Amino acid sequence: MIGVVGIGLTLKKAVEGASAHPGSSVIVGVVVLAAVVAFLRWGPRRRAARTALDGPAPAAPEAGAVEYLPEPDAGTDDFAAMDAEDFAAMDADAFEDAVARLCERDGCHDVRVVGGANDLGADVVAVAPDGRTVVLQCKRYGETNKVGSQELQRFGGTCFAVHEAEVAAVITTSDFTDPAVEYADRCGILCFDHPALSNWAAGTGPAPWE
Repeated sequence: MIGVVGIGLTLKKAVEGASAHPGSSVIVGVVVLAAVVAFLRWGPRRRAARTALDGPAPAAPEAGAVEYLPEPDAGTDDFAAMDAEDFAAMDADAFEDAVARLCERDGCHDVRVVGGANDLGADVVAVAPDGRTVVLQCKRYGETNKVGSQELQRFGGTCFAVHEAEVAAVITTSDFTDPAVEYADRCGILCFDHPALSNWAAGTGPAPWE
């Protein structure tokens, strides 16, 4: 602002001098040109000095960029307040992950979620606190859709021979048909229905390996 006032005063004096001496118009023109050049140089320097004091302006976000905040961690203690309906509301992948986290909560290690197209019947594999290999199959079914004997047979054909399970269990949010329970009893497979799952999650019932 001070520079602008100074240049204005310089121009005013030059114009007054030109009025008193008409032959000095060339001098006036030179003075005006010098004032303009000085102003043009002064402006960028002032802006540069201002930037140096204030620091660089924050970068504007890219068009269409979305800032994602980290998801809060869901502690395994949250399972204590859950029942079978809460587990049934999950999708299949989330249910397998929840069962894996229950295993971790209760002392298992080397817990892996291996469910998928080529899982050969195993969804969660872990090592129990006593060192035994635990192989779990997770069935997230509605309460009217029971786990049948054919599904138990498929699991029974791989859980011991392929996965070398020392503890094999099928965990479901639903229930088991009677033939499925009979087959499981003969093969040594544990059936965890919705009450057993809820009790395990709440800590009021045993884990599959207990």
